[in-house]
Amino acid sequence: MSDDHSGNDNGEKSWLDKISQIFSSEPRTRSDLEGVLAVAAENEVIDPDARSIMEGAMQVSDMQVRDIMIPRAQMELIKADSSLEDLLPQIIRSAHSRYPVIGESPDDILGILLAKDLLPQILNKDHSEFRIEDLLRPAVVVPESKRLNVLLREFRENRNHMAIVIDEYGGVAGLVTIEDVLEEIVGEIEDETDVEEDRFIRKISDDDFFVKALTPIEDFNDYFDARFSDDEFDTIGGLVIQALGHMPARNEIAVIEDYEFKVINADQRKIHSLRMRPLRQ
Repeated sequence: MSDDHSGNDNGEKSWLDKISQIFSSEPRTRSDLEGVLAVAAENEVIDPDARSIMEGAMQVSDMQVRDIMIPRAQMELIKADSSLEDLLPQIIRSAHSRYPVIGESPDDILGILLAKDLLPQILNKDHSEFRIEDLLRPAVVVPESKRLNVLLREFRENRNHMAIVIDEYGGVAGLVTIEDVLEEIVGEIEDETDVEEDRFIRKISDDDFFVKALTPIEDFNDYFDARFSDDEFDTIGGLVIQALGHMPARNEIAVIEDYEFKVINADQRKIHSLRMRPLRQ
């Protein structure tokens, strides 16, 4: 047996020993599992993408619907009394596949309209008897506090793709889709209908914003009239890591100038998303 082969054996035993040691008393904490993934990734048993997905899946179990939902103010709603001629331009412009349909107010959700269900109506030359109510699917309603891993399981079991989110008073707080949940696990899922300028920053309220870590500093400065330097880093995530001095975990907070950043989703390699609160009005 050559020395090279023996060296490889020793290296293989080394990381196998580490994994065996971790499992000798069975993993009892997330830290134990992350240790297994780190050793496996270091020794190329799994690739970085696989590790990131597994870590994302673990983080989702700690997240709630309120962390990722599209806020009420940004929901694309259709009024139940809309004619086919009225709603078609809205659907073409927004290019979504599902729409909440409301009655007298945004809190009055009647159901979900699938854009594909309009195709037979478009082919029908007589639109005089068109009624949106006849096409609606039931709306799934979930509380803001629902765990994302539970919601994902329910989406899969019931074959739903969208849920209306309600607050503690029963009012509509926003909506969430299965794609929103999956993006927290596998990263950004883009398609040809995504709007470039809406990718990075989403306003939740006047003093609360969802900011993706990959937001270019220049774009952040333009949006908030800020003056962050991009000499050393290109993204907001880079600034937050520099401010904290380490790779942050979920819920860690960094204050940079007049802005407070709270880490919403991160793994051992990078930050994915942040909540930002301006400290000056």
